[in-house]
Amino acid sequence: MSDVRNKRRAAAAVKDSLRELNTQLALLNRQFGTKLELKDADWNCLDLVNRHGPISPGALAKLAGLHPATMTGVLDRLQRGGWITRERDPEAADRRAVTVRAVRDRNPELYRMLSGMNTRMDALCEQYTEEQLELIADFLRRTTTAGQDATQELTQG
Repeated sequence: MSDVRNKRRAAAAVKDSLRELNTQLALLNRQFGTKLELKDADWNCLDLVNRHGPISPGALAKLAGLHPATMTGVLDRLQRGGWITRERDPEAADRRAVTVRAVRDRNPELYRMLSGMNTRMDALCEQYTEEQLELIADFLRRTTTAGQDATQELTQG
């Protein structure tokens, strides 16, 4: 019985730590966004475009969990700020089709802002073996999937 109780305590500690991490990353992202004059949704979408782009506004809205009308406002702000471009897709059947691309010339600015966290993460990762890092990465991927599934449930419900 104590093994079950210990495992429950350990699982609760993991979930509590993830909640604390979520809060801290939200605070970091807010400060990051404030320095770059990006709203939270803007920064999230810019990060998605950098990781998954070029991408259509509809696909980006789906990835970001935003309504298409909200996405239009986000893309307008990102374009005005020089973070993205919207280009007509010459290969699309619909002549109005647009592709969103990140302006790569702005990436050094992003990297400078994130350098403090990246340096700290590098130092932290140095304390773990390759096998431990693989386990952590697997856990984080599975946690991400759990979050995506929970988000989908809330969206449909």
